[in-house]
Amino acid sequence: MVILKSPSEIEKIRQSNFIVAEILEILRQKVEHGADTLTLDRIAEELALARNAKPAFKGYRGYPYSLCTSVNQQVVHGFPSMRPLEEGDILSMDFGILYNGYYGDAAITVPVGTVSNVAQELIETTQKALFLGIEQAVPGKRLSDISHAIQSHVEAARCSVVRKFVGHGIGKSLHEDPQVPNYGKPGMGIRLKPGMVLAIEPMVNVGSYEVETLEDGWTTVTKDGSLSAHFEHSVAITEDGPVVLSTTDGSA
Repeated sequence: MVILKSPSEIEKIRQSNFIVAEILEILRQKVEHGADTLTLDRIAEELALARNAKPAFKGYRGYPYSLCTSVNQQVVHGFPSMRPLEEGDILSMDFGILYNGYYGDAAITVPVGTVSNVAQELIETTQKALFLGIEQAVPGKRLSDISHAIQSHVEAARCSVVRKFVGHGIGKSLHEDPQVPNYGKPGMGIRLKPGMVLAIEPMVNVGSYEVETLEDGWTTVTKDGSLSAHFEHSVAITEDGPVVLSTTDGSA
């Protein structure tokens, strides 16, 4: 069941997502050669608690950390570790919080120093695909119009969209209906309405879209070992069009 949010609820979700965006920006600035992701996880949790927010992922279905850190061929749900980041790596950070009863959720992929052209193009393709998907989040469109916009851009760049994981609604629960795939034909699925809040999150691989989950039960990697990137915004659908909530400056 898709839950439509009132303007006051959307404002509360925006407040949660502002905190997420603020923390991700702080973390972005700490990504460098020699940094380790376990320290980034600790910083993320401390920053959330200092803002009277609860990390959303820690303990969620048994996930043991506050921050998901996925390096290079890791797609999503990577465990933070003491492994130092190296020049040329790419790091995806997915973070969520619960604040005043509402969730925020966003993700970014960050280069570590100077990266290869392939890695840089992957990051740019994934981020652009996210914003093209967001552009379709308007009343009257269909859910798969978002999906199709993402897939079309990604495949035009000769990359692939992960099928196993999807975006989702967000509000009083971290994951609500509807699911938001990053692939599909246009004009399918539910009709978009004002009051919907969606976490749109393309996960894009340089190679095949096929993935597998490691023995820890969480860390998911590309089957072919190719690089993967992940971007996510929480977006409200309004009468005036999409509004990106997971930003610190009031704009996309």
